[in-house]
Amino acid sequence: MNKDELIYIAGHSGLVGSAIMRLLEDRGYRRLLTHTHAELDLTRQDQVEGFFQTHRPAYVFLAAARVGGIGVNASLPAQFLYDNLAIALNVIHSAWRFGARRLLNLGSSCIYPKLAPQPLKEEYLLTGALEPTNEAYAVAKISALKLCRYYNRQYGTKFFSLMPTNLYGPNDNFDLASSHVLPALMRKLHIARLLRAGDFDGIRRDLSHWANGAAAQEQSDQQIAEALAVHGISSGTVTVWGTGTPLREFLHVDDLAEACLLLMAGAQTLEIDDFVNAGTGKDISVAALARMIREVVGYEGEVVFDPTKPDGTPRKLLDISRISQLDWKPRIALKEGIVRTYRWYLETTGTEKVEKGPR
Repeated sequence: MNKDELIYIAGHSGLVGSAIMRLLEDRGYRRLLTHTHAELDLTRQDQVEGFFQTHRPAYVFLAAARVGGIGVNASLPAQFLYDNLAIALNVIHSAWRFGARRLLNLGSSCIYPKLAPQPLKEEYLLTGALEPTNEAYAVAKISALKLCRYYNRQYGTKFFSLMPTNLYGPNDNFDLASSHVLPALMRKLHIARLLRAGDFDGIRRDLSHWANGAAAQEQSDQQIAEALAVHGISSGTVTVWGTGTPLREFLHVDDLAEACLLLMAGAQTLEIDDFVNAGTGKDISVAALARMIREVVGYEGEVVFDPTKPDGTPRKLLDISRISQLDWKPRIALKEGIVRTYRWYLETTGTEKVEKGPR
């Protein structure tokens, strides 16, 4: 990429967008264009077209999306489908209309059929039924992928798509109701450790950082404990949805950012209509993941599973042979990445000194 040309990162404050921002800045890119949701609503066609007409970025990283865990995906399907479709349609169309040189569209491994063979190869797309709990999100991401492909064919654009596995790292969503499994486990276990130690001041600092801070400051210890119990958090146990048996693959977002820049720079062996997976090639059960995070956080209570809640897809492991041919591979091992992320969490929330946390 030419460092003199303008680069737009859609979703710059989120998990993926912020990682791309960090890497671009580390590599000397300074002409980076960002807007908050309050400044630019990507679901509004008029706003997006006006933005692109004014700025005309040469490169576009499409990392903006409405995302969430299994519960919020299942309960808000219309919102997930509409918002993600609208974002993709508006940004991809405006990138073409106003002359973007390249666009990288970030998708998700949930695009693949629920019971597809493992590991998941790119050619398995649309060969079977999707997982019902996140079908709306998957349909939107499949549509974005196809839109890039058809714009390339019809208009000669260079719009690529990258399908990452489950991601984690700094700036993840740690909301107790809507986050994905890894950040949800990390925060639940962290709060449970504070609860076990009777550190309600630390819990209040945590709650104040993420949301509803004023209310948390006014609540009694008992009221806070009762509110946390609704999310399966107590001093003695942390409850996790499902059986713990599903297998999941996790990629640190900094490794994904490296893959994004590689593709945006124009890997010579990538066909224009291709999309590629990005993962680690290794998976872990949700139960084993919970034990690993429990060890890092230092929680001494029990992790229990609620089999009345859905598991989602039994296994999601990506085949990464295609992107491996482009001279990319992940560098950050899962436990190392969890330690890094928890250290960032402690520094960000200020709930306690960092040296007391990850181990």
